[in-house]
Amino acid sequence: MTGVFLRRLSRWQAEQQREAVADLYVEAYRRLSGAEYHDRQGFLDRFERDVQQPDFDMVVADSPALAGCLYGYRAARTGEWWEGFRGILPKEVEEQTASGQVFLLKELMVVPAERRKGVATRLRTLLLTRHTSDVVVAVIGRDDDQARAVLRAWDWQKLGDLAENREGWLRPPSPLP
Repeated sequence: MTGVFLRRLSRWQAEQQREAVADLYVEAYRRLSGAEYHDRQGFLDRFERDVQQPDFDMVVADSPALAGCLYGYRAARTGEWWEGFRGILPKEVEEQTASGQVFLLKELMVVPAERRKGVATRLRTLLLTRHTSDVVVAVIGRDDDQARAVLRAWDWQKLGDLAENREGWLRPPSPLP
C-alpha cells in the first residue's frame, strides 16, 4: 500500500475533477465483461446527478495519479430507491430510510494496478467515518461479480433483489475496524 494517499473531496472539488474521475472510471472498468455499458459519457451524466445529492461525500486515492474513488450520498427519505425490492425490507432499514439516515454507496472504482492492495477497503473506511450511525447500503448489478466479491470480503449482507437486475447490500451493524 505504499505510495497510495487518500483524500476527501468536497462537492466543489469533485465537480472540478469530474474529467479525471471519468478517466478513472474508464480505466477501472476497461477489462470487465460488458464494459460497453460503462461508457465515459454515461458515467459523466450519472456523476453530474450524483454530486448534487444531499450529503454527497467522496474520497479518492492518489498514487500519484488518481488510482481509486468511492462516493455516495444520503438516500431519499421517500425510499424510492428501494422501488422494486423483492422480499421483506428489514424494519430498521425502513425506519432509517424514513428518518433520513441511510447512506447509499454509489460508486467504487480502483484501477487494475492498485487492486488487491487494500485500496478499496481504505477508501471505504475513510468515507464511512462520517456515517457511523447511518445504515449504509450498496446497490449493485446482479451480474457484477467483482462488486459482490468486495462486499462479501467486507462482510456485508445481501438484503435482496431489486428491479432492473440490481441487488441491495447492507453494511454489518458492527463498527468499522
